[in-house]
Amino acid sequence: MGRVSGVDVLVHRSWLFVALLIAFLLAPRIDEVAPNLGGVLVYVAGLAFAVLLYLSVLAHEASHALMAQFFGMRVRSMTLHFLGGVTEIEGEAESPKREFWISVVGPLSSLAIGLAALGAAVITPDGLVRFAFESLAAANLVVGVLNMVPGLPLDGGKVLRSIVWAITGRPLVATTVSGWAGRVVAVLALGYPLLLPAIFDVQPTIIDFVISAIIAMFLWTGASQALVVAKIRSKIPALRARELARRAVQVTADVPLAEALRQAREAQAGSIVVVTGNDRPLGIVNEPAVVAAPEDRRAWMSTGSVTTRLERGMTLPADITGETLVRAMQARPASEYLLVEPDGSIFGVLVTADVDAAFSQS
Repeated sequence: MGRVSGVDVLVHRSWLFVALLIAFLLAPRIDEVAPNLGGVLVYVAGLAFAVLLYLSVLAHEASHALMAQFFGMRVRSMTLHFLGGVTEIEGEAESPKREFWISVVGPLSSLAIGLAALGAAVITPDGLVRFAFESLAAANLVVGVLNMVPGLPLDGGKVLRSIVWAITGRPLVATTVSGWAGRVVAVLALGYPLLLPAIFDVQPTIIDFVISAIIAMFLWTGASQALVVAKIRSKIPALRARELARRAVQVTADVPLAEALRQAREAQAGSIVVVTGNDRPLGIVNEPAVVAAPEDRRAWMSTGSVTTRLERGMTLPADITGETLVRAMQARPASEYLLVEPDGSIFGVLVTADVDAAFSQS
């Protein structure tokens, strides 16, 4: 729909449903405060309020984006959807302090908008405009308070994660704690309609049960995903490129493929690296291409004909490990990577399939 601070603003099609729902639910109240509208205009006013409300949601998400950009992080997009919005930030905060501020600024923005709208409502005469200010104030104050509930995927859950991270120094433990807190919040959200008679002396309606179920499902799913990610990431530190690498022999591109394979067998090497005459690496022999080559023709094929040329990002330090290794592989997907020592000499070849197998076994 546009851009804010260079970030794409997207609107999910589910927003149209919630906008129509807001217009329908507000119609009776709008008819009371502005009886002269009547007919279709009552629903148009409700739809206009839905747009106004989601502009405040966009301000909430934009505050996350701007804070992330302040810390030098790239923001991919901001998306408005059925339950509010989400800001997609590339990577993760490098410290609990950064995560705290990126997370807490959203609810603070909603609370600020709510208080400003409340102040405007106080000085506005009775009527449709005052009703809009009052509704906007109530919605943003509720959003601001509820978003600070300490459980993932809410902003409050991320704030909790940053605090636990700062105390323990262990981000995975922090994710686990805030993830389980999110599951508890999801259960409480599911049972919320049952508490309405005792707390507000109001009988719950079918809409209350439906909305609480949707919110509970959203919270439970988000919290569960965070726990799964934490479990996966706990395995990542065990990945060490040096330990997973295959030994490699070095040949020039004009060496017959059969001869290169013979040298690899003698050296008990699992890979072949093609180099120049002065040992500068050019590429890695592609294993599927070798398998596809007829055995009786390998003596007449050059090794260079079955070689994948080394491109930017396909050469990694031999000592790379853990999350740094995973990020490097994600940044430049390939089936094989060349590992080099600090002095530039070739250590071996890292095969993506070997990394996947090691990760599955860990």
